[in-house]
Amino acid sequence: MRIVFVHPNYHSGGAEIAGSWPPAWVAYLCGALKKAGYTDYHFIDAMTDYVSHEKLAEKLRELQPDIVATTAITPSIYVAEETLKVAMEVVPNALRVLGGIHATFMFRQVLEEAPWIDVIVRGEGEEVLVNLVKAYEADNFAETRRQVKGLAFLDGDEIVSTAAAPTIRDVDSIDPDWGIINWKNYIYEPLGVRVAIPNMARGCPFTCSFCSQWKFWRDYRVRDPKKVVDEIEKLVNEHGVGFFILADEEPTINRKKFIEFCEEMIARGLPDKVKWGINTRVTDVKRDKELLKFYRKAGLVHISLGTEAAAQLKLDVFNKETTVAENKEAIRLLREADIFTEAQFIVGLDNETKETLEETYRMAWDWQPDLANWSMYTPWPFTPLFQELRDQVEVFDYSKYNFVTPIMKPKALTRGELLDGVMNNYRRFYMKKALFHYPWRGTGFRRRYLLGCLKAFLKAGVGRTFYDLGKAGYWGPQSKDKVDFHFDETRKIGNAQMADWEASADRAAKAAERREALRVQGKARAEERNAAKAEAAPILTAGGGGCGGHADGSDCGCGGKTQQQVDEFHVPMACGGGRQQMEEDEFAMPMACGGGKQQMEEAEERLVRPAE
Repeated sequence: MRIVFVHPNYHSGGAEIAGSWPPAWVAYLCGALKKAGYTDYHFIDAMTDYVSHEKLAEKLRELQPDIVATTAITPSIYVAEETLKVAMEVVPNALRVLGGIHATFMFRQVLEEAPWIDVIVRGEGEEVLVNLVKAYEADNFAETRRQVKGLAFLDGDEIVSTAAAPTIRDVDSIDPDWGIINWKNYIYEPLGVRVAIPNMARGCPFTCSFCSQWKFWRDYRVRDPKKVVDEIEKLVNEHGVGFFILADEEPTINRKKFIEFCEEMIARGLPDKVKWGINTRVTDVKRDKELLKFYRKAGLVHISLGTEAAAQLKLDVFNKETTVAENKEAIRLLREADIFTEAQFIVGLDNETKETLEETYRMAWDWQPDLANWSMYTPWPFTPLFQELRDQVEVFDYSKYNFVTPIMKPKALTRGELLDGVMNNYRRFYMKKALFHYPWRGTGFRRRYLLGCLKAFLKAGVGRTFYDLGKAGYWGPQSKDKVDFHFDETRKIGNAQMADWEASADRAAKAAERREALRVQGKARAEERNAAKAEAAPILTAGGGGCGGHADGSDCGCGGKTQQQVDEFHVPMACGGGRQQMEEDEFAMPMACGGGKQQMEEAEERLVRPAE
């Protein structure tokens, strides 16, 4: 059974500024196949190697695979579809498989517009792909595929989706085959070293309304830190990796595990061989302020912070659960710990103005992160915020959903003016940094790293690949009224996908009604219990009915609230969730998943949804 994986040839001028990133997905899938006894697999990185459709056709003719598989995030979906179309034309007997986050949630749209795709793998791919390969080997694949969980496919004119596959519970059993990667092609520009993207955990317990990762991974699972360091040690010693970014949404969520990871890195002497970076939340930085220098000792040199917005109103819209003041404080703490800070700002919502764009610049300069990025709000079509803003979305050309193209048009700005405002922020921020900060602040590694980052920006700017400026025809403020983003206006939401959205909205509304009824019922019962307790026992605490603390006399943290307030304080906290989760006053049982309100809604919707 020969399997060929293809990474689609898509470029956007975003993350590529920092270098060429190894497609980790193929290593994880190949590792699962190898463990199951399938070792005849090959990889074509059409993106990094700029492989044209013609060259891809030659490679597929040469390899003659039994299965051709590719993946897609939202902006690369059309290229992925075309990749499998090439496979259909060149090796028509090969099974054509698509995976990735976009196909997972938009499988109806994808199958409607690209019916040559044989199978879509939904969700985590390792176990589903192995089961799919086994089913394909067996007789009568048309029937056996229906028994494989986590698939979607066409059966005539019918779109079939099998039951969702369970998430991988034993994440320590995941063993990627990094040998499938041609490592000399993947260089981190700021340091000029090979780069890798391993992960320590999957999922995220937070529910930012603009994000989709918590929906894709569904629940939060952490690997044994020692096994993660085993993997990193292998990447360093066998593949010459000099920098890595943990692919986790937020590796510091589990503080204990993250500390163990850092301790293991130090114990093995790895910080002298490899540096690394992470994405994390402002709240975690503040929580761990006493540990930041320890993290730096473990080799952590770069933290990308989801500050997201300069205005508190926007932070609230995004469900960020942070404040503007906390953002500034977190950046100060990281600077004192000698950790490079990258502040992320999201711009381009309908209420964006010249004044709010200017505010993000002023905030960025006031906060003084080492790096700042302004990303266009991109309404992923499978996120809660997209559903809220759907009537305002005019562009359904997903190839432009790349963080650098203004999909949303603010009421007070044209898209060209929005792009020009963002470029003006970049110009001012990095010009000042280049002249007054990077060459003069710090020595040794700090100076080398910052100048390397500046070089990467300049290289992308001169080559006009940054922000796809060359394609859009932007040459500065004088061209803002002539910018053309080349939207394909023929792209629309498919009928099948629209029907599914409407049905999902109806199910979500009914689920919300049930939750509200349960909440009211639970609150009434709590009031009855509290009233019964008040009648049966004297009030023992000072202040008129407060909690009284723990049994050992210590303070429980509820601040002397009334018993009813204490009940409402303690129960939601059992989930371990954030402020929003507590404020929602949901019950502890559904919160045991570790997630927020949106995740519960998704889980309940799956439970009540009839089988398809």
